[in-house]
Amino acid sequence: MEIDDASALAALLSQSPLPVVIDFWAPWCGPCRMMAPEYAKAASQAAGEAIFAKVNTEDHPDLAGRFRVQGIPAFALLRGGQIIRQTSGAQMAPQLLEWMRRG
Repeated sequence: MEIDDASALAALLSQSPLPVVIDFWAPWCGPCRMMAPEYAKAASQAAGEAIFAKVNTEDHPDLAGRFRVQGIPAFALLRGGQIIRQTSGAQMAPQLLEWMRRG
């Protein structure tokens, strides 16, 4: 799920009964492109456990700033609209799922 603006993100966070994992990425970022299939795999494996969303930091620098993203790829885990944890750097699906489940 691609987040298009701050209001879409706010709606997702306020309505989701599940935790939300956000991938902050950019089209020019090699590690982000490399990681995209792994993120999709993690989202598939965690279906019913969490909602996985993506934010293009080139299109939405305001959202990246709100989460204080300093490098990409970066990930945020939110529950009830609150940031539970954040991390950055390319990860394989098993690593990302382990990180999410520890939150």
